[in-house]
Amino acid sequence: MPRSSMPADLSAVRRPIAEANGLPNAHYTDPAVHAEESRALLIGQWAGLAVAADVPEPGDAVPITFLDIPLLLIRDRDGIVRVFQNICRHRGMILVEEPRKIEGAIRCPYHSWCYSTQGKLVSTPHVGGPGQNTHEGIKRDTLGLIEVRSHIWRDVVWVNISGDAPAFADAMAEVIARWAEFDKPLFHGGDDSRFVLPVACNWKLAVENYCESYHLPWVHPGLNSYSRLEDHYHIESPGRFSGQGTLVYRQFHGAEGQVFPDFDGLDPKWQTAAEYIAAFPNVLLGVHRDHAFAIILQPEAQDRTSEHVHLYYARPETDAAMRQQNTALWKTVFEEDIFVVEGMQRGRHSPGFDGGRFSPVMDGPTHLFHDWVAGHLQAHRAPAPEAAE
Repeated sequence: MPRSSMPADLSAVRRPIAEANGLPNAHYTDPAVHAEESRALLIGQWAGLAVAADVPEPGDAVPITFLDIPLLLIRDRDGIVRVFQNICRHRGMILVEEPRKIEGAIRCPYHSWCYSTQGKLVSTPHVGGPGQNTHEGIKRDTLGLIEVRSHIWRDVVWVNISGDAPAFADAMAEVIARWAEFDKPLFHGGDDSRFVLPVACNWKLAVENYCESYHLPWVHPGLNSYSRLEDHYHIESPGRFSGQGTLVYRQFHGAEGQVFPDFDGLDPKWQTAAEYIAAFPNVLLGVHRDHAFAIILQPEAQDRTSEHVHLYYARPETDAAMRQQNTALWKTVFEEDIFVVEGMQRGRHSPGFDGGRFSPVMDGPTHLFHDWVAGHLQAHRAPAPEAAE
């Protein structure tokens, strides 16, 4: 892993908000810092990879390149969603190039080694010579696909590629508890309830922008016309997540006044409230009485990100026209943010910029994310303790 070309001292970022600076420019523009952050913040933590709705049926398989690592999202024959490294254990060949249904086994196109959807090596043709499909030196039970540690929550497929993060239930305990009453079935709206926004910015800028409401009056005038700045509140859980909530959620109505069905058993406060949380590092979540969404930020480079947006409902059957309109509304809102995050990305090339300052009142959620990034980088950069003699 390339070493950072910037000083390791991030103490200015970790000061109290009224005194702190934001992350230095290199954290948005330097490929070496991007590589270091990828290891410390994404590979070493529970990061969002995809959603389970991407593989709805047994045998469905989707290849995903995450931080240059080839992965395979698959729903196995028993209906369990798994994530494997998308390589054959023989010569490292990519196994699946395009999304498809695995009808039998996962077959390597190079030498036809085959794997079950559970990742077991089941066939090694001619491995011992022509017509000899076994060899004592090839132990099939030790050469299955390399499985990546994964967990599904709110349909998001979270992965811990390094394998050494705390258990998901421990790492995400606070946000799970906060939204416990939403812990019930939710249903992806289908093809009309997903879209991808390619954005020319570092992935962290998308997080920073999402978790604060300070920009609403100027960037989202339509939304701000009824959900005003003063109707919002901060959500802050140091070291875990941050975001914003509104007290005046306005439910979407169809052409004839119809609405989406509500999630069952919600506290009455959700009749008019909604919350939007950035679950560190790269998952943006929203909940409302009648629908929810998840955004997976896929870092493509230090200055490019893909935002994968998915909308969910309380019932498996909802009106298609209403879903399409709801998706269009959210797409408009999220597109309004693009010029901001891309403008900040270009601004990070200014050599005189010191990371910026935070409004002590309005920027708490954003500063909390900067502090999280700096803390994990400091821990990553700390020398390993010497073994006792």
